[in-house]
Amino acid sequence: MEFLLFGVSKPKLRRKIIRFLERIPENKITAEEHEVLDFLKSNPLQVFPYEFTKEYNAESVKVEYDQHFDLHYVVFEDKKLFFKRSWSEERIRTIFNNQLIEQHPKSPHRYLGQGFNVEGNSIVADIGVADGNFALSVIEKVKKVYLFEPNEEWIEALEATFSPWRDKVIIVNKWISDIDNEPYVTLDTYFREPELDFIKIDVDGFEWKLINGSKRIISENKNLKIALCTYHKQDDHIVFSEFFKERGFDVSYSSGYMIFHWGKQKAPYLRRGVIRITKRNG
Repeated sequence: MEFLLFGVSKPKLRRKIIRFLERIPENKITAEEHEVLDFLKSNPLQVFPYEFTKEYNAESVKVEYDQHFDLHYVVFEDKKLFFKRSWSEERIRTIFNNQLIEQHPKSPHRYLGQGFNVEGNSIVADIGVADGNFALSVIEKVKKVYLFEPNEEWIEALEATFSPWRDKVIIVNKWISDIDNEPYVTLDTYFREPELDFIKIDVDGFEWKLINGSKRIISENKNLKIALCTYHKQDDHIVFSEFFKERGFDVSYSSGYMIFHWGKQKAPYLRRGVIRITKRNG
């Protein structure tokens, strides 16, 4: 997500959210909602309304340069994570710092959690890859990973990042959707073989198109796990939860809420960042 997490100038929206949460009766407001309310009363509006965000500072991010690839990178979990050629060092610091916040153990945007992880020797599809930080975090234990990234500017950086693991990384410069043509492909069309074990999905509000083109995979794969971002639209965590529960999956949420302050806002304002979906045994 390419946005700044601090200094959001939307005081009216902040006041609306505070008033909404204050009107919830004390015996009905949840602990998670109360935590957001307490934060907003003494802090500016931001995407992740939590104290843990204050642990991070973009200025502390060290950006380095690789002569072989002629690209800038940061060290992430003892591995080089490369970025777009067009990005300045300042932008890299800001975005990478945001990513660290996103994947904090208490973050609503965290893909993995207790009891919900990528198992060893898994086959993984990372859809909406960007710089590939999620795939890089699991690359050493997976059997194979497919990186679906439609933005051509990212391909050079991804090839550099995953060069040590060329034998088990496939980069696909396409949109995953519900149709098959030159720029688009469905997961059902792309994956006739092999079986997928884990899918991470963060596609900027186009999640339904992707899911509609993946119904065979969702139905047939016996041990499938899906980390699905639901913060782009207000009710996505509800409708996607119902969709997957009806198809034999267990659904849980990441911790807390996000305040996605782009576009039209409406109560209850707070959005679940990620739902974690696991095929139910039996």
